[in-house]
Amino acid sequence: MGRFWFYFFMSAAVAMVVTFAVAPANNWWFPGAALSPLGKRIDDLFYLILVITGVTFVGTTIALGYVLWTGSSVSRQEQSKSWFSHGNHNLEVIWSIVPAGILLFISLYQMDVWAAFRVKSTFDAEAVLQPLAEVTARQFEWRLRLPAPSRKFKSQKEVQEWLKHPAPDDVYSVNDLHFPTGKRVLIHLKSEDVLHSFFIPKLRVKQDAVPGLVIPVWFEADKSGAYELVCAELCGWGHYKMKGQVVAQPEVEYQAYLKQLQINQSDDGVPDAPMAEGAK
Repeated sequence: MGRFWFYFFMSAAVAMVVTFAVAPANNWWFPGAALSPLGKRIDDLFYLILVITGVTFVGTTIALGYVLWTGSSVSRQEQSKSWFSHGNHNLEVIWSIVPAGILLFISLYQMDVWAAFRVKSTFDAEAVLQPLAEVTARQFEWRLRLPAPSRKFKSQKEVQEWLKHPAPDDVYSVNDLHFPTGKRVLIHLKSEDVLHSFFIPKLRVKQDAVPGLVIPVWFEADKSGAYELVCAELCGWGHYKMKGQVVAQPEVEYQAYLKQLQINQSDDGVPDAPMAEGAK
């Protein structure tokens, strides 16, 4: 076979590196730029890990190429001679300690980002006290329950009571979640049946919905727009169609949306009867 395997593995490695290099310009990468401050920090972590693994890949590929090239250059007479080795203790220590050190560095480096997303004490106090909505995942839709536009919670106890007992003036929606731009908002995520996953790709928000748990999830958007909401957990035959949208809009437009949603919900569909002339 000569140097066939050398050229085979090296060409495959070069193709991989070139693909990674041209992927961003051809939209083979993320689903668009991150549109939230937290999303940008998550992307930075991704690129850090990509650089580390990329350098490792290139290094090991070069080593593999060296072995394949030198092995294919050995004469038939030299091939008849065997070389026995029981390993190299120093090398084994090095390639055990170095990866462990890299993993430790990554785990410590990402702690601030993880804490900002998952540790309750880092959540915005206003968002915690005034949750945007209760989001219930079910096969196969997102059901939303929002507090009335005029309702203001005074304590966490009131919020917890609201989560346990729906109020008569709550506002409801399905697969359409609106929130104000440039402001941290908090939802309480639940599942009515099986495991689901609340995923907003462009905001880099992803959280599993677990039956029996109420999980707080916060997010924000830098600019107005409609963003895709999908389920990222295989949840049954209709998983593929469990789609919705989140809409970031200015505060004024958001408040107007809530009021209109409340009006539509209270409408019984029966037009008001015209008043008699005398009554006028």
